[in-house]
Amino acid sequence: MSEGHSSGNGGWASPDPDEDHDQPLGGWSAPKRTSDLNVVETLPLVSPRQICQDLPITPPAHRCIVESRDAIHRILGGFDHRLLAVVGPCSIHDEKGAIEYAERLLNLSRRVADRLLVVMRVYFEKPRTTIGWKGLINDPYLDGSFAMETGIRIARQLLLTIAGMGLPTATEMLDPITPQYIADLISWASLGARTTESQTHRQMASGLSMPVGFKNSTEGNFQIAIDAMQSARHPHSFLGIDEAGRTAIIHTRGNRWGHMILRGGRTGPNYDDAAVGQALDALRRAGLPAMVMIDCSHANSSKQFRNQETVCRSVLERHAQGNPAIIGFMLESNLAEGNQPFVPDRSQLRYGVSITDACLGWEKTEELLLKSAKLLKT
Repeated sequence: MSEGHSSGNGGWASPDPDEDHDQPLGGWSAPKRTSDLNVVETLPLVSPRQICQDLPITPPAHRCIVESRDAIHRILGGFDHRLLAVVGPCSIHDEKGAIEYAERLLNLSRRVADRLLVVMRVYFEKPRTTIGWKGLINDPYLDGSFAMETGIRIARQLLLTIAGMGLPTATEMLDPITPQYIADLISWASLGARTTESQTHRQMASGLSMPVGFKNSTEGNFQIAIDAMQSARHPHSFLGIDEAGRTAIIHTRGNRWGHMILRGGRTGPNYDDAAVGQALDALRRAGLPAMVMIDCSHANSSKQFRNQETVCRSVLERHAQGNPAIIGFMLESNLAEGNQPFVPDRSQLRYGVSITDACLGWEKTEELLLKSAKLLKT
């Protein structure tokens, strides 16, 4: 039989002849070990405590995080009638571009601060449907070297810089170990459509110190987000790591600041009046606060980045007409519009252009947020 063809065993490979095996059993050699058979290498990682000591939170960053979390609490509680606007790149791959974007967004946020609470989207981890680049923390050099300690340090330093400017930060919490390294510098977090249903992530959310948005599923099912919100509001006990990096039993008190994010699904967008109304009714039946954020990207934009403007305008018009149940929106935006193919050679990448989902460019972002603030004043 030629190499690479099936041997009639349903695609399963034959035992590796180089593995250490016991005596054959019925023509098959059993490996002596029963653990780590598919693990190539295990490397130690510096503890969260050490990273946080090396890159401690600064007084300006601390003030920004505390004040912005409190402002988001007031929006969620109905005491602040501004809209929460989570705006920024689909993912961060270049620190220089991220800082330039943050500087522009900070200046813009001050111009619209009476109507919008602008929080920068600073996403370091990317869920993949199959395989692909998993984000700056996982592979900061984009070359498959997986220098994760370096990725963590870059991420924490970038958050320190942005929060130190006075601009609140948002991220998606994907790996349940990551929060120990960066969560003290995050104002708002989300769980994505792929992880909202995960018990591990619901438990994690119950212990996070910031408000958490839960997206509906990729199919468009918002009951999954409701279940996640209910779960995260309760105390949990689970396995995790502590500040010293040791495996530990974590006991949480529950996070009451969960809320739903409508991002559309395979059945289509769900930012229209009917879909929002159904989500609000379901929240009320579950005894949860009847409020939603709208993700203007993903399935709500039919994965066409320019459609984000249409979605956002629809959201703003309804809010301006007296629909307080819509408490915010999300935009994927970068210095330059569109996206570019991922290539390992960073010198070949165009500056300020996403290497994951396509984004609005800066000019359109600025125009949209200024028009948003003006519309909300009428």
